[in-house]
Amino acid sequence: MGGEGRRTRTIQVDALARVEGEGALRVEVRDGRVTGVALSIFEPPRYFEAFLRGRDFREAPDITSRICGICPVAYQMSAVHAMERALGVTVDGALRALRRLIYCGEWVESHALHAVMLHAPDFLGFEGVVDMAREHGEAVRRGLRLKKAGNALMTLLGGREVHPINVRVGGFYRVPTRAELLTMREPLERALEDALATLRWAAGFEFPELERGWELVALRGDGEYPMNEGRVASTAGLDVPIEGFEARIEEFQVAHSTALHARRRGGGAYLTGPLARFALNADRLSPLAREAAREVGLDGPCRNPFRSVLVRLVEVVYAVDEALRLIDGYEPPPQPAVEVTPRAATGCAATEAPRGLLYHRYRLGADGRIEEARIVPPTSQNQPSIEADLWAVAEAHVAAPDAALRAQAERAIRNHDPCISCAAHFLTLEVDRG
Repeated sequence: MGGEGRRTRTIQVDALARVEGEGALRVEVRDGRVTGVALSIFEPPRYFEAFLRGRDFREAPDITSRICGICPVAYQMSAVHAMERALGVTVDGALRALRRLIYCGEWVESHALHAVMLHAPDFLGFEGVVDMAREHGEAVRRGLRLKKAGNALMTLLGGREVHPINVRVGGFYRVPTRAELLTMREPLERALEDALATLRWAAGFEFPELERGWELVALRGDGEYPMNEGRVASTAGLDVPIEGFEARIEEFQVAHSTALHARRRGGGAYLTGPLARFALNADRLSPLAREAAREVGLDGPCRNPFRSVLVRLVEVVYAVDEALRLIDGYEPPPQPAVEVTPRAATGCAATEAPRGLLYHRYRLGADGRIEEARIVPPTSQNQPSIEADLWAVAEAHVAAPDAALRAQAERAIRNHDPCISCAAHFLTLEVDRG
């Protein structure tokens, strides 16, 4: 670490704790002004789109689920919906409800992990959840119970909690009995109490004042809060079916990142994720979740990234409440899946991963083998907006010592719960003060 008297100082931070993936951050300061910010993703490419080519369409859900250990359901759901759209298959009724139910499980476990274990220490002044647990033990236990409840739903419907194996194109390999689903009712009732208590606990955090002007992009559901389906909408007036995604959104490469960035064609950066879903769909939350949001001051679109932790926890309340509703109304379908016949076709779909809109497109040959695959994950879409947030935070703290600037930059990144590689690890922060 350079001393205060040097014109140029470089700080190397071995690890950005409490996010997923490997990255680096460079902040350039000249004469007391921020002149450059770059959040670099330097992990090697993973080539999922390449090695999907030539595989049978039925393999896509199991292959894509390996992209992420925290949100495998999102990758499975986007894959199966895209395949079904290509093959002209409609999955509805109880099978559709079960897919929404397993998605509820993923939202609960992922949001609880982030909000309590990874994000809350920032607001309470702790290095990590272990230190935080000494003073906030009950909050941590609530978070662990919530994650356990979400994982239990994923296990029941998906066969296991990590990389589920029961989802297939056309439905499921096996569907639960009503009695099996009802075993989840009591744990979910406790989880609903935990979710409300956790939201109220987080509402007591001190939130820095920072309002951002992002365009917010999310699915907008047809009368329901979006998980598996919806049109692509935005706070700037975008409203198109899924098939219009690539005509409105373009990916592009930047020199400092192995992840593609995304922007509106003819426009700029945008943000997807909980803040976008809430801004565009708050009226579709359950009455309980809407009231919980109002109780903690969320009575309209939230543009403060630090308050995103509250929106995530409102979504936890909603997901548990929705899971209970789906379980109460469940009647097993006559078959676990509808018949699917391969054909030459192209299909696309988007679902709402915990971190935001996740788009898949596949082109199939007549034999059902994948000829082309395209996957656009939420974090690559959000990266330009995260960099813009980092710039704003760096400007606000430009006079602070490097350690303080680093800490604020880390907080700004964690606000968005980035899944940098759908794994977990490093950030190197380099501050160049010329």
